[in-house]
Parts: sequence; C-alpha cells; structure tokens
Amino acid sequence: MLNLEGKWALITGASRGIGKLAAEALAAQGCNLILLSRDCAHTAEFAKTLSERVSVREVACDLADTESVEKALAEIDAMNLPVDVILNNAGVQIAYRTDFWQTPVSDYTTSFQINTIAPMMICYHFIPKMIERGFGRVVNTTSGIRLEPEQAGYSASKAGLDKVTIDLGSKLAGTGVAINLTDPGWCRTDLGGPNAPNAPESAIPGVIVGAFVEQPKSGRLFTASDFYDMTLADAVAKAESMSCTAY
Repeated sequence: MLNLEGKWALITGASRGIGKLAAEALAAQGCNLILLSRDCAHTAEFAKTLSERVSVREVACDLADTESVEKALAEIDAMNLPVDVILNNAGVQIAYRTDFWQTPVSDYTTSFQINTIAPMMICYHFIPKMIERGFGRVVNTTSGIRLEPEQAGYSASKAGLDKVTIDLGSKLAGTGVAINLTDPGWCRTDLGGPNAPNAPESAIPGVIVGAFVEQPKSGRLFTASDFYDMTLADAVAKAESMSCTAY
C-alpha cells in the first residue's frame, strides 16, 4: 500500500457526503488536502478540524461553470503545491424523469458539464504535471446505473466519464501515473436521496482504494461493495490482486 503521508490530494465535492468522508480517510493517512466545493464557507469548519493533523487548503468552484473551473485551477497553481492525488468525487443527478420521453436537453448539458467535462478539465490540467514528476493517482467517480432512461442525463454523463477515463489511461503506461474509476454504490447522500440502501460510510475504503494502489495500472473499476467492512490495507491488497483492466 502506498504511503501518501505528505502528499497533496485534490478532492472535489469535499464539503459533504462521500467527498467529506474520503477527505477524512486520506487525512488519517497523513495526506494533505485541497478541498474543493462551491463555497469555502461549506468546508471552513471541516478544514479547521482536519488542519490539526494535515495541511489543508480550500478552493471555491462551481463545476457547472467552465470559467469557475479555470479560475479554481489557476488558484491551485498559485499555491505552488504538487497535486499527487485527484478524487473527482463531485457529481449531480438532475432529476428522475418518470415520463422520460419528456427529458429536457438541459438534463444532458448540465449533467455532462458537471459529471464529465469538469472532471476531465481537472485531469487534463494536472496529469501532465504528474507525468513530469513520475507519480500520480487519479480516481474518477462513476455510477452503476443501467437500463434507466429515467436518469438518462446522469447515466450518459457517467458513461462518458468512463469512456474518457479508460481511453486516457491507455496513454499512461510507464509514467508512474494511474487513472481509475470507482463506483460508491447507491448511498444516502444529497445525490442518492434518503431512500438509498447504503450509508455513505459504506463507500469507504472503496472510493479511495485507487489512491493507494502501488501498481500504476489504469483502466480499473473499484466498486465500493467489493471492499465493504475491510480495512484500508486489506482493501488495497485486494485491489492490487484485481488484474482486470480495459487494455
């Protein structure tokens, strides 16, 4: 299992839910954090608590706004910190359309902007710097939703993220950088809703496993349910043994 103590991790959607839990788990391993949320007021108290153990920075960003993403990336660059790990956790599920024949175009445009375009903007910005340093771990959050046109914008945007993640990973062999996917499952978060079967805590350690794998292999999917009730060390050992990749 990789030792990430002193490394810097960027986490999107870090103010609540799975993103917040992931930040806590990384901090427990000594990983410094860049917490990205729509408003730094949302992470202020949380960041103060985490800063008792690790170094923490906060960045405001609206992932639905390309200019806001560009501004956030420039702000992080100005910190002059090496971003070693990226957890593209933030996402949006616009609506559940019972009459899916009436799905508006905005379901697609908003979903793709937040769930596909913004995460890839972050990847394109930081992965070349990771390659230069010879190390990096990127984990993009996907979804297991299938055969539900009621959630077409959401599921299509996540499928798009899967595609570009896997394709990009095919170019990273030998660089020391790996990009993989995680599926947290249907959890009781703001996105998943109160009727979801799983507690957000069930997604840990599965959603962070990809940050700690030693082998820089890309194209893998780490489904949180495969790591339920495991320690991080045991989860990473299991992940290392998973040989299936897209290549």
